[in-house]
Amino acid sequence: STAQHSTAQHRRIPYDSPVHPGAKERQFYENAQALAEDVRHYGNWIREQAFQRIGHLYPKITLPPQHGSGEATVVAWLWARTVPSPDPAFNDAPVPLVSSFLISSKEGKEVRIEPIVDKHARSIRYTIHKGGSADEIKRAREGTKTGRGIFRCLLSDAVIPARYIRERAKAGEMKATLIAIVADGNPGRIYVAPAEEHEQIALSVLPQRIPSELVSLDKRAISPPTYGMTTFGDLFTHRQLVALNTLSDLVHEARNKIQQDAITAGLPNDAIPLRDGGTGAKAYAEAVSIYLTLLVGQISKSNSSICSWIAKGQSAGGTFARPALPITWDYAEVNIFSSSTGSFNSLFDRLVKGFETLGYAAEEAQVKQVDARSVAYAKNTAVATDPPYYDNVGYADLSDFFYVWLRSLVKDIYPETTASLLTPKTDEIVASAYRHGGKAQAETYFLDGMKAVMQNAAQQISSEFPTTIYYAFKQKEIAEEGIISTGWVTFLQALVEAGFSVTGTWPVLTEKPGRPRAVGANALASSIVLACRKREETAETITRPEFFDKLKTELPAALAQLQEANIAPADMPQSAIGPGIAIFSRYKAVLEADDSIMSVKDALQRINTEIDAHLTDIEGDFDPQTRFAITWFRQHATETRDFGSAETLATARGISVAGVQQAGIIESRGGKVRIIKHSELDPEWLPPDANFSVWQGLHQLIRAYEKYSVSNSSAKLFDRLRPKSTHIKELAYCLYEICTNTHKDAAMARPYNDIISDWKELLESDYTEDHQTILDIPG
Repeated sequence: STAQHSTAQHRRIPYDSPVHPGAKERQFYENAQALAEDVRHYGNWIREQAFQRIGHLYPKITLPPQHGSGEATVVAWLWARTVPSPDPAFNDAPVPLVSSFLISSKEGKEVRIEPIVDKHARSIRYTIHKGGSADEIKRAREGTKTGRGIFRCLLSDAVIPARYIRERAKAGEMKATLIAIVADGNPGRIYVAPAEEHEQIALSVLPQRIPSELVSLDKRAISPPTYGMTTFGDLFTHRQLVALNTLSDLVHEARNKIQQDAITAGLPNDAIPLRDGGTGAKAYAEAVSIYLTLLVGQISKSNSSICSWIAKGQSAGGTFARPALPITWDYAEVNIFSSSTGSFNSLFDRLVKGFETLGYAAEEAQVKQVDARSVAYAKNTAVATDPPYYDNVGYADLSDFFYVWLRSLVKDIYPETTASLLTPKTDEIVASAYRHGGKAQAETYFLDGMKAVMQNAAQQISSEFPTTIYYAFKQKEIAEEGIISTGWVTFLQALVEAGFSVTGTWPVLTEKPGRPRAVGANALASSIVLACRKREETAETITRPEFFDKLKTELPAALAQLQEANIAPADMPQSAIGPGIAIFSRYKAVLEADDSIMSVKDALQRINTEIDAHLTDIEGDFDPQTRFAITWFRQHATETRDFGSAETLATARGISVAGVQQAGIIESRGGKVRIIKHSELDPEWLPPDANFSVWQGLHQLIRAYEKYSVSNSSAKLFDRLRPKSTHIKELAYCLYEICTNTHKDAAMARPYNDIISDWKELLESDYTEDHQTILDIPG
């Protein structure tokens, strides 16, 4: 389409250059760059206008003498919720509920808040201290919390029970007090004691609009209503509400401004809205304002009283550290006009950078909101879906946190989509026990709903196209139930009963590595993608013994292929489901001895047994010293045991304890034997020939990897280990399984997972005698 520019210039398409006044003259803009520039321009206008209107609510802090003179921009105000003291002697004086007084946990540079208690005046003030003794830092780390929802009264030292806190909170007596201020320093953060004028400014503001929509009563994931915080307005401080209201008003104003600028720039003044396929000034203004609305949603996520202060990173966290809305006892209120995490600038820059990388589609795309149980699929449709994960996430309940803000901004643009006060929930396919009268009823609802979705797809789509489905595992779910977890089994059962055959699974990295739940853990790749096809109409029915025989025949080769692809051990159990469930699901049914149909759960249990047997069979290929070490490690890990037990085990393998010790695997002294930890191994060791033990090779490699990562030093060692590299990798898989399944120790398993995760880099590393680097080999 074309449009007449006000200066008689013609535009190729409506959005091939920005519409804002003062746009830079460029010959052309690629992809969505023009759109991104307009989003940036009007977003900056909103920030400037917001600062003019409410900037006085975010004052700078006067620096104390030890930090020099002058003022500094506040990064965040740290608050603690309070309740009246449970001791009548203190006349209901407010006392803080603090999870931790440690606000910078960097070793050697700790910063802590110290409460100064004046029992006579029934008051508490707060000071800031750097460092301290081990006991002082320990006390600061513990705060006033003594248990889950249980605290200690600083005035009386009495216990503040969870029930007492709930009762006082519901009575409207849970307040907040300022306990510290964080400012931008040069370099680093500056922590100062709370200033009374800062507290008064925050507590004196009154927002014009407070969201009155009710928060969900799903106690499993949402706890604020338990403490009297029943509306979404209750999740924000008054200053945060004023800021969000101001930004919302400015988005509306920006929409009108964009429309006028677009008309001036030459877009058609046709008044056709975006929802009706408009491409003129009105539709463009609506589109840009929707992108700015997303920014308001991001700011709401980073500016609620659920946001905690992260001492390790010295920054404010977001509302959703996990898919839940918890109560946060001490929280960080971000200065939206700073440049720190959670500020307008920080969030806006990230949003615009995303738009700058977007491509441009010549053909119009269609997005529809439909019920997946009844949607009519077009011919030659390929289905790719990321379905709900059983009871893991209450999507609709949590979406309301954003919806209460976004609805007011887009209801004029999409009135039908935003017709309800809160997001629709009746037809949501999640196993939510509080909605369906219990856990069993919720599981039935989920299974029936997911089965209906998959059957609807299976009946319409072509068998020529694979269906791809993403499934995200909960770490806790896998740790407690393995690959037969309730959510996973229920989902797969629905898939199989709908007529699909799973032809493969593969782990996919879909989450930010630094998310709180992944830090310091053997985190899964996060999602498993399943490739599925419609099961053949001619599929046979087989018996249980026949299914077991096919697993024994086909599974080992498939597992070996996964290991060759360097799938991390943490992902192997889920990845191995693919070959196993592919065998199970390609048949119409697998019959038990009593002619009943085998369930997915029973099939997964057998698949898991075969995977374990495969790893056990691998042990037979190792040298005797390594087989000794595996058995000893399975029984005792790295603990010390009597020499007699070791001698008995060694004799059974035709070797001696002395031989195992000579191989550098164990330490034997004083009638005691133990496995040598990789951190204790000789850092100068290199295999003298090809007769080294696989155990020694693996653990020496782990030692070098942990110290040097993939560098010239580790490459030098790996180069000497190449003759047995396949067995070394197989041993890493084997020991990971022992650590996780036998010893239930994630920390012990981590080195084996890490070494496999970087195996490809190790294979491609090239040791050079003359250069302390590794060559960069493409591919």
